[in-house]
Amino acid sequence: MARKKTTGPTERELAILGVLWERGPSTVRQIHETLHSEAKTGYTTTLKLMQIMAEKGLLVRADDGRRHIYKPAVSEERTQKQVVGDLLEKVFAGSAEKLVMRALSTKKVSAKELKRIRKMLDEMEGA
Repeated sequence: MARKKTTGPTERELAILGVLWERGPSTVRQIHETLHSEAKTGYTTTLKLMQIMAEKGLLVRADDGRRHIYKPAVSEERTQKQVVGDLLEKVFAGSAEKLVMRALSTKKVSAKELKRIRKMLDEMEGA
């Protein structure tokens, strides 16, 4: 049976990418130790997932002697755009208005965040 193709990173893959975006190129051991406090998975599980991520083009692996150093293949911003774009199409039928309205109604937004959102909207209208 063929594997279902996913359009973006899974939740576990995003966790690994998050660590790499924060700390920079890292070994499997470093990633595993960072994530182990949150998820009780084995080292070999982390290794296998990172190997799959490299095959999928999410990570780039470089050899450094006996160790493998991994880094994200794409930026955090690009990945966020892809994930939001997928969500926009799948859940909100392509409506950015519905997405923004739901996002703003889900959680209290600080005055500082609202100010930045207003500024961004003003810039988009002026463009």
